Amino acid sequence: MPSIADLAMRPGEEDEDRLDRSRLMAWLNLDAISSCRCLVVGAGALGNEVVKGLVLSGFLDITLVDMDHVVMSNLNRCVLLRPEDAGNSRAKAPAVAERANRLVGRDAVHPMVTRVEEFDGWNSMDLVLGCLDNIGARLHVNARCCLAGIPYVDGGTDGMRGKVQVIVDEGPCLQCTTNRSHYAVLERRYSCTGSATTLYRPHMAAEITTTSVVAAVQVREALKLVSGMQIACIRHVMYYDGMAGTCEILEASINPGCPNHYTCSPSH
Repeated sequence: MPSIADLAMRPGEEDEDRLDRSRLMAWLNLDAISSCRCLVVGAGALGNEVVKGLVLSGFLDITLVDMDHVVMSNLNRCVLLRPEDAGNSRAKAPAVAERANRLVGRDAVHPMVTRVEEFDGWNSMDLVLGCLDNIGARLHVNARCCLAGIPYVDGGTDGMRGKVQVIVDEGPCLQCTTNRSHYAVLERRYSCTGSATTLYRPHMAAEITTTSVVAAVQVREALKLVSGMQIACIRHVMYYDGMAGTCEILEASINPGCPNHYTCSPSH
């Protein structure tokens, strides 16, 4: 039997544990969180905030995939990037990984500078978070997650508006909620052929408060999924309106014609 002295706690001892306040949330499974093999796709504005939130929450095995390089216009909403990264045209993924790892004092984030279409480690992942502004890439990630049966938390922003969708077996996937305007963008993007032909895609408005809100919701949903609290996750699609200061859950349904629905369904 331990003695009273063994059970005694020194004043302030709990403050020596960086995750002490998280442990006070009884439903959080910190062991599962620390061992979760997590993939983050995109190291831009959302990716910065998502990676920051994940490592501070206790995720220690994060693969970060991005093919892009840092430019000055990234710096007003990317907390882990620096002016010297833009000056050196540094790849985003290793820059974000380096600063995130400093936050927790260990190699929790493993960068990969590649197109997500070339990533082949899907079957080794337990959870995927999408931080992309490209519809084609988002649909690719969605399809691969459905095929592998991996929970997928998709986030997107447009100025003061944003959305989060949690894609799990029994619910609609991202492609189920894709409308004709999304396909029109895809048609423009892929209608040109030849290496000398490119499509100019105008930049979308972006600002840090919307990015922070959407990324925080993505990480929160990841914590629920990994801790076995899927029942508490967002159902359908959450829309955030920063101008109105509102969040709404808009109902989405499975599209019987969705090519991923058959794969995602646990009955098949």
